[in-house]
Amino acid sequence: MQCPGNFLSRRNLLTVGAIGGIGLTLSDFFRLEAKADQKQFESKEGTAKSVIYIFLPGGIAHQETFDPKPYAPLEYRGPLNSIETNVPGVRISELLPRLAQVMDRATICRSMTHGEAAHERGTHNMFTGYRPSPALQYPSIGSIVSHEFGPRNNLPPYVCIPNQPNEYAGSGYLSSSFSAFSLGDDPARDGFRVRDLAMPNDVEVARFNRRRKLLDVVNHHFDQVEKSDALGAVDTFYQRAYSLISSETAREAFDIEKEEAAIRDQYGRNAAGARMLLARRLVEAGVRFVTLTYGGWDMHDNIDQGMRRQLPAFDQALAMLLTDLDQRGLLDSTLVCVGSEFGRTPKINTTAGRDHWPKVYSILMAGGGIKRGTVYGSSDSTASEPQDDPLTVEDWATTLYHCLGIVAEKELVAPGDRPIEIVDGGKVISDLLI
Repeated sequence: MQCPGNFLSRRNLLTVGAIGGIGLTLSDFFRLEAKADQKQFESKEGTAKSVIYIFLPGGIAHQETFDPKPYAPLEYRGPLNSIETNVPGVRISELLPRLAQVMDRATICRSMTHGEAAHERGTHNMFTGYRPSPALQYPSIGSIVSHEFGPRNNLPPYVCIPNQPNEYAGSGYLSSSFSAFSLGDDPARDGFRVRDLAMPNDVEVARFNRRRKLLDVVNHHFDQVEKSDALGAVDTFYQRAYSLISSETAREAFDIEKEEAAIRDQYGRNAAGARMLLARRLVEAGVRFVTLTYGGWDMHDNIDQGMRRQLPAFDQALAMLLTDLDQRGLLDSTLVCVGSEFGRTPKINTTAGRDHWPKVYSILMAGGGIKRGTVYGSSDSTASEPQDDPLTVEDWATTLYHCLGIVAEKELVAPGDRPIEIVDGGKVISDLLI
């Protein structure tokens, strides 16, 4: 008998009569359809083998970074000037001179838009590709990647630098085994050491291996007696931890001290530089998805001073990251994405800052199948609304997944056996792709 998934669509032909007429119960049909769907939506590595997601918490101002408006009235233009980049006709903030010289490696998206003006809700959007729901906690993009591909080279598939930045960066309705590996320390700190990565001083290799065998025996017993996500997650964490600790190559990927001093200087010996350098080391070694955070960009007051304090280190580190990845032949297979939860209001407020503004803002994307040296979309003359090609969170997330080889329409199983699409309603933006 031909599989019903080949000639029936749940969305246009599913009726009890049609199912009964071919001798199937409803549960039979869904089971067969799920098998067909699973094969159809099987994830395969795409142009991006890894992702470095640089999140700038607080809502960074697009006017003072990637979408300056030099001809707007002063109250909209703001306190900073703009400069030319090495892409003709593209200007960015005067505080991003190094990035301006490598803009031919990246694409600026100036028409990101959603309707969430609260930090938590905007952050949820940018970590999950979904609007928040009181009924369900959605998994982060990093956890989806972990679920679809698993570890590579004995390294965690999903790493947060320095730690998981918020609850929306977690595994949501997926098993906690797909959560991020967090460092537990900031790589910019003197004496930086990844939590739980090395063996205790009193544990030798032989003793370490005996403990692993003992754990296998205990796990086998519990597996026969009880089934639960908690036990499965703990077992997965232990197995990955053993693999990580016992692999010298994996341990060295986290050891920023192994990097040449000159390279560390080029990234900058500060939070931005150390975090982006470690991200490069991790994707080079095999980590699939790295989330890192830098700075605090909720500048309701004195945005001039705030930008001058934080942007130079970011500029140096990001420009070096793009250059370093490209020179190592990694940029074409590593998708770098710089985002924030929203932008800032078009007009400078009475305290010389800008307030929350989700109607339009900017992100930057580079590598991993994304076009180089372009601008996608635009805002209007005062950076108030999208003018051309609005880019929704769903479309952005679907495009990111496409670069990774994940079909965003694929359905995962949420609590209550509910089928939930990885992204609901997004489309791949082909104009962003090579």
